[in-house]
Amino acid sequence: MTDTSTLNYDSLDFSPLVEMSADEVVTHCYVRDIPLSGGRTLALVTLDNGRDHTRPNTLGPVTLLEFAATLDTLTARAGRGEIHGVAVTGKPFILAAGADLSKVAEVPSREVGKLLTQLGHFAFAKQATLGVPSFVFINGLALGGGLEIALNADYRTVDATVPAIALPEVFLGLIPGWGGSYLLPNLIGIENALKVIIENPLKNNRTLKATDALELGIADVLFPSARFLEQSITWADGVIAGTVKVTRPNVPGKIERLVKWDAAVGIARKMLVNRIGTVARSPYAALDLLQAAKSGTAAEGFAREDEALADLISGDQLQASIYAFNLVQKRAKRPAGTPDKALARPIGKVGVIGAGLMASQFALLFVRRLRVPVVITDLDQARVDKGVAYIHSEIATLESKKRISADEANRLRALVTGTTDKADFADADWVIEAVFEELGVKQAVFAEIEKFVSPEAILATNTSSLSVEQIGANLQHPERLVGFHFFNPVAVMPLIEVVNTPSTNEVTLSTAMVVAGKLRKNAVITRDTPGFVVNRLLAKLLGEAMHAVDTGTPFEVVNGALDPFGLPMSPFELLELVGLKVGAHVLDTHHAAFPDRFFESTNLHRLAEHGTILARDAKGRVTGFDKKAVTIVAGGTTPMTAEQILARVEDGLADEIKRMLDDDVVHAAEDIDLCMILGAGWPFQMGGITPYLDRVGASERVFAATFHSPAIRGVASVAVLS
Repeated sequence: MTDTSTLNYDSLDFSPLVEMSADEVVTHCYVRDIPLSGGRTLALVTLDNGRDHTRPNTLGPVTLLEFAATLDTLTARAGRGEIHGVAVTGKPFILAAGADLSKVAEVPSREVGKLLTQLGHFAFAKQATLGVPSFVFINGLALGGGLEIALNADYRTVDATVPAIALPEVFLGLIPGWGGSYLLPNLIGIENALKVIIENPLKNNRTLKATDALELGIADVLFPSARFLEQSITWADGVIAGTVKVTRPNVPGKIERLVKWDAAVGIARKMLVNRIGTVARSPYAALDLLQAAKSGTAAEGFAREDEALADLISGDQLQASIYAFNLVQKRAKRPAGTPDKALARPIGKVGVIGAGLMASQFALLFVRRLRVPVVITDLDQARVDKGVAYIHSEIATLESKKRISADEANRLRALVTGTTDKADFADADWVIEAVFEELGVKQAVFAEIEKFVSPEAILATNTSSLSVEQIGANLQHPERLVGFHFFNPVAVMPLIEVVNTPSTNEVTLSTAMVVAGKLRKNAVITRDTPGFVVNRLLAKLLGEAMHAVDTGTPFEVVNGALDPFGLPMSPFELLELVGLKVGAHVLDTHHAAFPDRFFESTNLHRLAEHGTILARDAKGRVTGFDKKAVTIVAGGTTPMTAEQILARVEDGLADEIKRMLDDDVVHAAEDIDLCMILGAGWPFQMGGITPYLDRVGASERVFAATFHSPAIRGVASVAVLS
């Protein structure tokens, strides 16, 4: 059992939390006695908030106090010999989705924030002092505090069909603060815990399946769904009777604690610095807790969690993360300006014009998600064959990783064909192009394909910066053309910008939004304007970065100046990712459209001809700046300081966003925040680009107002919570 002997939470007054929770949807504890062998009894606690599956169990203050009171009652019963074990499970398909964070913005002080983490420890740690074995039967979704309920118990079973088990707190600017940061590494080892607590949340909130939980040792045993509860009870009966012995595969030993522990944390720290910089606080707070968890008692580990979580709750990044999280969870599910879904046309076949890498990624995504025939075309058969071969190889990779079955792989391969005969597109309902980013090329491609497709077929362009209306200028039916801008890599990036032109009709727009949903992407409708949302703002940022370099500012100074944004990569890494020639083309396009606000950079074209800006080692890691690149940009005579560059970029972004909103490029500032989070990797901890610009004063400097009310601007303000 976990040593919690020095915990002293019983004397704490949790009433300030209760006063904030008048409208909490309480997850109640329902207890029933289950007879076991030998005259023994198991007390089974079922967590249930009384709502259907669309409202998962959550853990607010009132819920936690009820859970604690229930365990106190069961402890007394155990002391009288009435029960011999306690098990906790959830309502159908759900254990718990974690803490109820709906009132976090109202936490008035660090002291009250600390009470919130102490209350979780107060309630969950009682499973270690029942006087009888404690079990958690993980019957469904177990996230955050839901998983920490299980970690605080002595034993755990898991339903084979559980879809998601995770500690996602770092993703939200938190740490696992109800025992997870101490208990998990001591259960499954430091390297596994680093993956669950830090790596997975930062990989688009990756979760574990039931089999993963069993393999790691989070769960002691897995049972099929049909008889999960019965078999879990029978297994618990055996544990209590002593006939079932539990062994765990990854519990750390002395060598791991002496040698591997600090080394693994050190490697993870370097990975974080290289990948996300040092702006985000929660991953590093979690690292510190994981490192400290190699020694000491649970009580000491829980006390460290109390302090770390109190700091994060009273800091700025949690509130910012919640604003961003709500955008992704709510606004992204109900995109502004979406026409009636009933208008959408069914898609029975997809045509992809182009067979290069981007087009092949489209084809793979469409065939996987829509499960309809997909035909690709290009200038010659060799290119077509290469595209089909790529798609088939990617399907084989999915099969080898057991993400799809052999039968499914065969079905998907059969649905993909290639052709140079445009007549094969005659029965396609959706046709998307991914050809060279040049207006004349795209116009010619669509003018040709329109001769072959049916009048009802929807045409989509993946242009990143050209006018969709101009692309369709030569079409007989421009009303069926829509912009459908993916981000690279197609399979990973969750955003599609759906571009609505003056000619695009409601049927076309509705179909595009429905298709985006079926592809499991988040779609935001934008007006037809250069760069739409993401590329327009990135062009502003990259243009300012290159302008600073062109006027004599060293690459290193520019990089450091923009670190406060917390972006996943530097501007020069981003330029190399998209391709220097593509980046130069995008800047030129924006300069042509808005010459008074966007810079053109002759140096960037020279760098594109050279081929690189960054110096890298043999493994591709950035080690500095290429010497030739430094020579190419030399000669500027008016270098800027880091402070000047940051202010210029902030003010430039504020000005551009205000213009975009005034021009109704999107419906609201929240849509711009959503696009930047999903399409540009704007960090959750920064809370969206427009609240950030409000907080740093750029909005006031540029247009003497703000994008948001004081309440929203304060979502990432220390003053609100301290």
